[in-house]
Amino acid sequence: MSRSARSHRALVASVLGSCGCLVLSGCGLLAADAAPTVDGPVTLGFVNGGSTRFHECLEAAVVDTALNNSARIHTAESRQDAATELANIQDMIARHVDALIVQTVDVDALQKDIAKAKKAGVPIFLTSVVTDDTTDILGAVVVDLKQVGALDAGWIEKDAAGQKVNVGVVAGAPGAASDLLVGGFKGALPANATVVANKPGMFSPAKARTVAAGMLEAHPDLDYVFVASEEMAFAVREAFDAAGAKAVKIVTVNGTDEGLAALKDGRFAATVANSAADTGELAVTNALALLRAEGDVDKVVTTRVRLVTKGTADTAPLYCNPDPDAD
Repeated sequence: MSRSARSHRALVASVLGSCGCLVLSGCGLLAADAAPTVDGPVTLGFVNGGSTRFHECLEAAVVDTALNNSARIHTAESRQDAATELANIQDMIARHVDALIVQTVDVDALQKDIAKAKKAGVPIFLTSVVTDDTTDILGAVVVDLKQVGALDAGWIEKDAAGQKVNVGVVAGAPGAASDLLVGGFKGALPANATVVANKPGMFSPAKARTVAAGMLEAHPDLDYVFVASEEMAFAVREAFDAAGAKAVKIVTVNGTDEGLAALKDGRFAATVANSAADTGELAVTNALALLRAEGDVDKVVTTRVRLVTKGTADTAPLYCNPDPDAD
């Protein structure tokens, strides 16, 4: 999405209303009388954790789905900072939103967010992850991030075919999504695969490029690298290629159009598709249904994920809705 398109979308969001959310848990049904019922127009607040491709696509889907369902929507971004997230939550409460959708930057910080919103009588709906105890939230759309990491690890197990291999990890920002991704990946690696380096790339291509260069210098015998987002993975690939390490295979996460193209031309070996568009749409439709007490609704639902390789790239799900403002 272009900067001008994002600005236009943010302007529309400010004029028309509110939105935002994240841990993994089981699903359950929320009885109609267990959530505050809202009659008439609904105002949502979305507090987004960052500005990566995932966050942009998630916000676009949240805003579009809200407007398509006659809901007002306000948005804010937390810049991967827990204190900023809490300030955004407080601001949304002051705007008198009916519910908050939150893509959190940190699971521990989320507890303060939920407590603050509960005290103000504003229910929180989470995206990507969910608290173990769902009593104090409206609902959640989760991505099984441990499964995402495990799928990439499974590909390495198959590709390595029992040979001893060295694996590097370029994680995201410590906390929340990255910890779950990396934990799932490391936990599913076979015994013949050894993690020789694990450094945070902070979901920043520039940082990931530096981390990759240092990792390769310290471990020139790397065979595979797991990268916690495709945006970082492109920078990692550039660093490896510049150092003459084109044989190092990269497995990553997202399933963007650019990522699928990288599978086809060999820059990536595998990625795991987890559609930000699906997550955003489900977050809004389910939050609205729960607020409006529209029958029995799953309190926690899961976005489908799947491993994608060169041979299956053409059948991967749409990651991001087309931008109507794009040329």
